[in-house]
Amino acid sequence: MEPDYTLLLIILHLLLAPFALVFFWAIYYDFSRSEIPPGIDQPLKLRILHWLLIVSAALGKILENLCFCSQIHFIRFTQEGKKLGEDPRLLIKDRMFEDIPVRVYQPRESKPERRRGVIYFHGGGWMFGSINSYDHVCRYIAKESDSVLVSVGYHLAPEQKYPSQFQDCLTATVNFLEKAEDYGVDPARIIVSGDSVGGNFAASVCQALASQADLVKPLAQILIYPGLQAIDFNLPSYQQNRAVPILYREHVICSALQYLNKDLSVLDSVMQGCHVPSDIKMRFGKWINSENIPQEFKARGFKPSEAASFLDEVYEVVKQALETTFSPLMAEDAVLSQVPKACIITCEYDVLRDDGILYKKRLEDNGVPVTWCHIEDGFHGVINFFNGFLSFPSGKKGVDSIVTFIKSL
Repeated sequence: MEPDYTLLLIILHLLLAPFALVFFWAIYYDFSRSEIPPGIDQPLKLRILHWLLIVSAALGKILENLCFCSQIHFIRFTQEGKKLGEDPRLLIKDRMFEDIPVRVYQPRESKPERRRGVIYFHGGGWMFGSINSYDHVCRYIAKESDSVLVSVGYHLAPEQKYPSQFQDCLTATVNFLEKAEDYGVDPARIIVSGDSVGGNFAASVCQALASQADLVKPLAQILIYPGLQAIDFNLPSYQQNRAVPILYREHVICSALQYLNKDLSVLDSVMQGCHVPSDIKMRFGKWINSENIPQEFKARGFKPSEAASFLDEVYEVVKQALETTFSPLMAEDAVLSQVPKACIITCEYDVLRDDGILYKKRLEDNGVPVTWCHIEDGFHGVINFFNGFLSFPSGKKGVDSIVTFIKSL
């Protein structure tokens, strides 16, 4: 019996037509909402990347409305990737540190001395990202730096609530510090690292370990375009890059509220700063302030925001965001003076740029050495795209800066 090609074509058209509509809507959404600054790396390629992300979110929402799956789970599925095959230079094993999945990347070549160790926390806005989706990044860093790297698969929000992600990262780090010699690693040469929210976790973990006398301290920390505070969403980088893909200002706040399991109705109030009591503004304003941002980073435009009226009901909703495990930029000097040397990577076209710049200043003011790499044409998330079809030279610059810093230790 011959197949009914007419029926197959009808089914194909039924599937393709909605997808085409979603894709063209994604293009419209991008052009109507996004701002692509002239100096950004490969603007057309960035738009294409953004279109794909919008399509994923839109299809996820459609499937959620049809009760097939949640939008979050669909986006995770599209971004998951897979574990790459065997690597001639690396021995790669999946392990568990207590109940936390990790992937260990060990160089195959034997050495008489113990190697450096790197623990890596992936980004993804607390709700996305995985060991698999960062496999290519971690392989590259482990191979090029000749280090043993542990990638941590901390449990994601919203299934696991704040601060369980931070606790997962802290637990995994302590396990690695204690078991380092089992992986051929010198416990005194371990670097704590992460990108985006992973950079937030890395900073918080280093602060938490600073006071633990019974453990060997990390040698260094690598913070890659980290988000480090929830006091001021009107810093110059938040204004200049508020609609630059792939991370809008409103997306930062929305993800934070979802991570904290809070009502999204307070988003606009938080953006204006209505959630910050006057005593906290007075106490931390000297550190988290646009006046601490160098003038050259205000050249693309900056307007000091008017003081927002404090709303106690908004503060009660989001007050956890003002804890140091969420906003490590708010840590006291006594804590920061004890954290290890740092490498901080920032991107010019990233809303989180100024968080990194402010943390750099705070660390240096407390006598902590900082290596700073500013990617002048980079955008948020760019190191994930250092190779492959949708690759960006600025992403390669970012991962190579990480490797160079690790090799210097």
